[in-house]
Amino acid sequence: MEMKNYSSSISGFILLGISPNPQMQKPLFAVFLIMYLVTLVGNGLIILAIHSDSRLHTPMYFFLSNLSFMDICFTTVIVPNMLVNLLSETKFISYVGCLVQMYFFMALGNTDSYLLASMAIDRLVAICNPFHYDVVMSPRRCLLLLLGSCTISHLHSLLRVLLMSRLSFCASHIIKHFFCDTQPVLKLSCSDTSSSQMVVMTETLAVIATPFLCILFSYLRIIITVLKIPSVAGKWKAFSTCGSHL
Repeated sequence: MEMKNYSSSISGFILLGISPNPQMQKPLFAVFLIMYLVTLVGNGLIILAIHSDSRLHTPMYFFLSNLSFMDICFTTVIVPNMLVNLLSETKFISYVGCLVQMYFFMALGNTDSYLLASMAIDRLVAICNPFHYDVVMSPRRCLLLLLGSCTISHLHSLLRVLLMSRLSFCASHIIKHFFCDTQPVLKLSCSDTSSSQMVVMTETLAVIATPFLCILFSYLRIIITVLKIPSVAGKWKAFSTCGSHL
């Protein structure tokens, strides 16, 4: 049986979506449209509030506003196309569109993780080394942390998408998902994906584990420092500064 290179012979994939039941499409559309609008408005208000109040022009809220912006972009990568597919019979996404969606989904999702790690570092410095806070968390270093978060995440995504673009796809073009995620697309390939799977697993583990361990280490240090404060009021005041991050 002859196998065709799907990526070059056919223009795209079919996304099955959340539910194959036709009667569920419009209710699901309404639910996810409301959730998407709430996400846009909520994050938009956070950004507006931070930029309009000079008291919030601090490193923590600098990272928080960028986190809100990344969340808007992150949901926009997936939800609009999903909403269109919920009302469409074809549920089609082009091959290039699938790779683009996969790229930005991973890049923006990982940037979120690194921004959360940057916020944890900010709280670590604020609580454990408050007298040098302004020097350590200077605007220049905050910007470098932001650029570093974006750079690492986009390089990770670029590697993943380049690996995916080298695969051949055969007769099946139905993705059992509501967007182009790595594993559902890999399952459609008729190429040997063992090396790709290995790279994906090891590289993804490193990219995900780094911000997680950074957050874990930061909060262990914060908790140890807070426990050394003699008064209960002092402990609460110190730890309450982590509220924006938490």
